[in-house]
Amino acid sequence: MRRPMHRPAPPIDAVEWLNTPDPVRLEDLRGKVVCIAFLQRLCPGCSHYALPQARRVAETFTSGEVAVLGVHSVFEHHDQQSDHAGLIRWLAEHGCRFPVAVDAPSADTTAPRTMTAFNLQGTPSLVLVDRLGRMRMRRFGPVSDMMLGAEIMALLLEPATAA
Repeated sequence: MRRPMHRPAPPIDAVEWLNTPDPVRLEDLRGKVVCIAFLQRLCPGCSHYALPQARRVAETFTSGEVAVLGVHSVFEHHDQQSDHAGLIRWLAEHGCRFPVAVDAPSADTTAPRTMTAFNLQGTPSLVLVDRLGRMRMRRFGPVSDMMLGAEIMALLLEPATAA
């Protein structure tokens, strides 16, 4: 049996937000389940699986109780992935309409700040945050749609306030 995570989700440290007029703060999304897809433009798993899956989550859970965010976390091939126009084009080609943060680079490591704060191994990674702002799931690599949907529904059934 898997022990659930209950630590507060760290903030998203972004240098820029795409697909939204204002920066998104996790604390402003309290009361909602938040699905965060950590992606890189040149990652095949991100292009073929993770970004389309995040789009499906955004299209499926339309009640306003689930927020979907992307975080473009570049930890390799920095020169090739720094193309801002290429990132915007990649998101548009995949029908991405949800907010996407461009992860802030770190002065100490090749992994950017948000990716490091969430203690992620690479991309694609998926994080679920519950209605109370706690990180409840963190996965590296593909996650089946059925499992993800079940995890989201389980979090939606939990109370939105601490007991």
